[in-house]
This record gives sequence, structure tokens and C-alpha cells, in this order.
Amino acid sequence: MSATSNSIGVSADTGTSTPTEISDEEPPVRISIDIVAAARSHIAFLRAVDESEWLHHESNMLESIRRYDELWMPLISDLTEGSTTPVILPPFDVQWVWYCHTLNPVSYRRYCESRFSKMIGKPTIFDEENEDYAVMRCKGIWVQKYPTEPFENELDSDSQYPDVRNEDLLIEMKKQRFLYRKFSEPYMSELVYLIAARKRYKRFLCILQKFADGCPRLVPAADISLLWLTHLSYPTIYAGDMEIEDIARKMVGVWEKVMEEEVGATRKLWESIYNQPYEKAGGQVIMDLGDVVSIKPPWEVSNCDEHTKYKSVMPRFLLEVCVHVTCNPMKLMQENEKKKFLRLRVMRCHRELKMDKPFCSFPLDSWQKTWHLYCEFGTKGIVLDFRLRGGRCFKGSSSKEMVAVLWNDLLRSPSLTLESKLDQQVRVVVSITPPAQAPYLFKCVPDRVTDDSGAMISDVVLKMNNYHPQEGRWLSRTVLDHAGRQCFVVRMRVAGGIWRRGGETPSTVKREDRIIEIREGSWSYLAGTIGRVPEKVVGTATPRLPPDHQTAAWCFSTGDELTIHWELPSSIAAGLSFSLQNQACPDSSMKLLKGRKLQYQTKKPNSLKEKGKQSMNNGQEVDEEDDDEGFLTLVRFTEENPIGRATALLNWKLLVVELLPEEDAVLALLLCVSILRSVSEMRKEDVGSLLIRRRLKEAKQGTRDWGSVVLHPSCSSDISSPHLQPWHWNAMAVTAAASNGADNFTKQPAFTYSPVEGGDKLYKQGIIA
Repeated sequence: MSATSNSIGVSADTGTSTPTEISDEEPPVRISIDIVAAARSHIAFLRAVDESEWLHHESNMLESIRRYDELWMPLISDLTEGSTTPVILPPFDVQWVWYCHTLNPVSYRRYCESRFSKMIGKPTIFDEENEDYAVMRCKGIWVQKYPTEPFENELDSDSQYPDVRNEDLLIEMKKQRFLYRKFSEPYMSELVYLIAARKRYKRFLCILQKFADGCPRLVPAADISLLWLTHLSYPTIYAGDMEIEDIARKMVGVWEKVMEEEVGATRKLWESIYNQPYEKAGGQVIMDLGDVVSIKPPWEVSNCDEHTKYKSVMPRFLLEVCVHVTCNPMKLMQENEKKKFLRLRVMRCHRELKMDKPFCSFPLDSWQKTWHLYCEFGTKGIVLDFRLRGGRCFKGSSSKEMVAVLWNDLLRSPSLTLESKLDQQVRVVVSITPPAQAPYLFKCVPDRVTDDSGAMISDVVLKMNNYHPQEGRWLSRTVLDHAGRQCFVVRMRVAGGIWRRGGETPSTVKREDRIIEIREGSWSYLAGTIGRVPEKVVGTATPRLPPDHQTAAWCFSTGDELTIHWELPSSIAAGLSFSLQNQACPDSSMKLLKGRKLQYQTKKPNSLKEKGKQSMNNGQEVDEEDDDEGFLTLVRFTEENPIGRATALLNWKLLVVELLPEEDAVLALLLCVSILRSVSEMRKEDVGSLLIRRRLKEAKQGTRDWGSVVLHPSCSSDISSPHLQPWHWNAMAVTAAASNGADNFTKQPAFTYSPVEGGDKLYKQGIIA
């Protein structure tokens, strides 16, 4: 596992070391519940609460509190015998009130003892089928005991507000309204993550019970906080497990402001007892980062994946990586200390990445989070390289020792953590989260013109067809995914007819015949770069005759209809408006919002703003264009999400899309290409370089694959490469095809096109005129 392959440049004389697993011993702290299964059920419950908008209307909350206080608690009290909790669950709204009440264990205990002279427990049910059974069993008992009270909360929104029976409980429900957002990362429901979190939670409880006296309140990390809240929600079990009553007063609550002093004390205490960093990947302390902008993790929980029907599309998986470093003070003062540094690289997909940290920057008595990043699972792992400046050349460096840490080895570790030691001086701890499915990334790149049959216009094809002229002319774009794999081919019909020597040339077709089609798969190459499009058509867009030159309309094969309107005399970006409707499904509501909205709305850190004011382009400094130009956010509205959920981010000018697994790539690509066609026609200008009819030079695969590594903003680094930031922060630089960073969208290469394909005049008439 420790040996690194030749692909990452390990010389024969370079020393290697092997990462070791961190001790998996769990402290003798009692948890009388399957906390892992309970946490998974807990997250599912919080998600259902978050998606139930009706549950949080104040009138419904007040009614739920009344039903909880007057109906449910007396019912469950009558059925509770001794320490045995009946296996029934109340209606969903009452479950939410009950849950919020249990988060304050002292208040809940006093309530139960004052009203029922005993603690009321919650049944340990962790799967959906048994939960449904417990609810139905409760319904039968409820109907018999309360024949005039409906089982579900049927309060009309126009009804008069019920009286406030418990002000504290109402405040608690409002406070916990968005609790799911704290634990919404998809990896948090994974068993390996929760098993690792269980050990850390036990260690945290051990500190609280034995070492926390006289210290500031301790701050639970995200994974510990999740299991703590899960434990709290089973009040009788929690009360029996805790040696100290009201142990929660020693902890900072989920919604309380976190003080730097409290975080520092927590880290110091943890490190002194366990000799390990307190925070880890997926187990961070959430703090206000000040000038540093907190970006949303590059993944969203999706219920389905629309792309399983496309064999050419491969899912993308990301994991969070944290690297903590500390130094041995006994070996710090050595010769050449200032020349030593640690370099981080990834094994695949982003070979040009090199992040260096000098040894002298590492702390002596604590752990430093040196690197925090998101990596695609395809990167395979990271390489930690101990180097010494001044190798064979004065400005160079030489590798002295390195260690390769593989994602698969980390996933096999029960703690999702491995430790390494370099130069007998530096200890390094690497932690990850389980891989989670990430949004799909697609971009369209120019390719050769094709004929009606789908073959590229070429002498090779002409010869194969016994010199029968190729009929029809289509502009073509190849759709690549994040790893440069061909997934689709987009074609735009421009002209009909054939080319013959002597004057016969293709001519533009009527506007209503200038269709767009998308085919699934990759090119079938006949000779070199000359090929034929895949056969399967998965989507089409047909233009409709507009009422005037300021409006364009398209009908998609998906059943959607797009209308684009341009208000004169405003600029093309400011004056555009879009309407998207689906006649087949009138209940389906979608909107195209201009710019980057919802989770894509990002304000860059000031440091990045300064660096972004001028971008390097082919050796020249150019002003950065309007950030939101060309961006559209596709938002879907459903009964579960009436405020809308952004499912895709499009840049129609660059023909780039990012979309959640639940959104269809074909629809997103049709939207991009049809909007670019229409805007080019309205503006009488080649806005998105549609006239380019040759494949442009791409960065070599694996050099810096799109989205393969993204730095977290809290990770200080001298590297300001746009390829290590979310792509939509600097879309032009990230999607530029040329390996030298040239902007292929604004500077068209000097290609020589054969007259057989048709000259610029033909394509300008078909695209712009």
C-alpha cells in the first residue's frame, strides 16, 4: 500500500513508508442502543421534517403541541408499564413535537415526572416498515380512545390559532426547523461513517464525564453532534446511560454561537488525551469563517438518478479529505530544517497539482489542519512527499521519503483515518468521508461538420461511399463529461443539398427545419479523427415561428416548450427572459432563473476577488467579464419543495452544465444549445463560437481533470488556480480547451475549412442571419 507507482514519479532510491491504522479501542462508555441504526433513522426523520412545509406553519405547530400534550402523552403514559415502552408511534406532527421536547432532557424529565410521575420513553424502531406498523397500531388505539379527535393534524390554515400551551416548546420547534441542514450531507447516512462516529462520540462522552470539570464548555464536532442528538431523542435510554445528570450543560448546543476559546479548549483536551487531531473529514466544528467564504459541499442528496438509462454516462463520486500535521519538538532543531517541506499530490486525474508546506510551519504541540479538499474517487489517493530544497539544481528539490494513502485503504479502516510518519519528525493523519454521488458535469466542444447520415464531411467518407456526394450539413458538438469521456453528440442542422465541382453547393434550410438533435454515445471513428455519430437519438429541439424578431420559441422532444424574449434596447444579458413549460405535465413547474442562484450563488473571498479582477489569458491581462453572464439556474417546484430546488446550473454561452442526478442531461443540453442558437440570431453575432468546426486541443487527460480536486476555502494555499475552485467561479478559465490556458471561446483559431463543408457564409446564414 505504501509503494507508489511510476505514474507519480517515485525513484528507486526514494524511501517509502506505510500508513498505519489509528487505534480502534473504544472507551468503556455505555450506550444502550444501536446508535448507528438510530442515527440513520434520525437523519431520515429530519429530512422528512425539512421537506414538510405545512408542519412549520405556526397554527399547525400550536395544534401539534396541543395534540402532543392533551392526547399523545396521556395515551403513551397509560400504555407504559415500568421500563417497558410500547411499540407504537404517534402521528408525524406529534413525533416532531416529541422529538423537540426530548432535546432538552432536564425539561422533559421534569415534565414527565410532574404529570405522570415517571419518565416516558420512546420505542427503538429503526426501519421504515416497522415504523409504519407502529403508526398504524397507534392509530387503532387512538381512534378508540379519542373518537372525536382526528389521528392526523387536520387544522385548516384559515382556522383560528389555538392557544399557546407551552411557549418554550414552541420556541424549541422554531429553533430546530432547519436542523436537517446541519446533517444533510449524503455520506452521513453511510454505515462506515456512523461506525467511525460512534467511537468518537464515546470518546467525547468519556471526556465530558471525567475531564471536563473546570474547562470551558466543549464543542461537539458535526459527527459527534449527530450521535448526541440521536441519543437525546431516546430519553429513558439517554438518562440511564449518562453518569452525570444534565451533562449537556458542559456542551455547546447545535445553534449556540461557538467561541474560539471553547473550540481551542476542546481541541487541546482531546489531543492531550488521545494524541490525535480532534477534527476530521466529515467531523468539523462549524464556525464563522469571517473573510473566508463557506461553500456548500459539492453534492446534494438525490432520490433518483435519471442517467442510469444512458449507458455512455458514468456517475461521479466525491469524498472529503482532511490532512492534519504535527511536528516532533525533540527533532525540530536540525540542520537544513528550513529546506524541508511536505508536498501533497493526488495519484490520478490532477497530476499537475502540487501543494507545498514547509516543516517550520507545522506546530509543535498541537495538530494543524494543513489541507482540506474534495477529491473524486477516481483520483485513487494522495501522495505525501517529504522533500529537501536544493537538490541537483539550485532551485529544485529532491524527494527523500514519501507515502501513498489510498482511498480504498482508508475505507477499510474502521475510523476512516490513517496515520503516517515522515522523517521521524512529522506525523500526518489523513481522514476521509465515504464517497457520495456528486453532480454530473458536461461540456460541449466543437467538432467536424456532419451530413444527414451522421458521417463527418471528409474525403475518407466520400471514398467509402464510392464518391457519392454527402448530402446535408450539420454543425456538431461533442459532449464530454468531467473526465473527458464522450457521452453525447449534439448536432444542429444548417443546410441541405450537396457540393459538386462546378457550382452546386449546399444551401441553408428553412428556419423551422433547423432542428437540434442529441445522440447518445461516442463517435464511431472510421479513420483517425473521422467518424460517424452514434445511432440512438435521445432528444430533439424544433424551432417554432416566432411572432417577431425579438422572440424565439422551441419545442423539445421531452415535452417542454422554451420561449426566449429579448427586450430592446437593453444588453443581451440584461434583456433576456425565459419561459419554460411542459404541456404534457401541467403540474410540473420549472423556472429558468438568470444567474447563479440558490446553492450556486457564491460570493468569492476578498483574496480571490483581488486575484480575479485580472485573469491571465495567453500571457495577457484581461478584465474579468460579468460573473453571471450566460448562467442560468434551473429550478423545479414540487409539493415537497414549494420554494423550489435548483437541479442544474447552465452556461449557455460556454455550453457547460452541472446537474444533480435527478435532472436529465438531455433537457439541460437542449436548453443550452437552443438558447445559444436563438441569442446568436437575435444579436446577429457568433456569441458562443458556433462557427468553429474543428476539435480544439484539450489538456491531456489526467493533467487537471475537470472537478477532480476542489480546495475548501478554509484551506490556505498559495495556489490560486481556478481548476481548484468550483468551476462556476471562473467558468471561462476552467472550461478553456487548450492546455496552455488559451481562451478558445473568444479567440477562434485560424482553421482552414474545405469548400466541401461549406464556407463561413453558409453557416453565418444558418446560425446568425
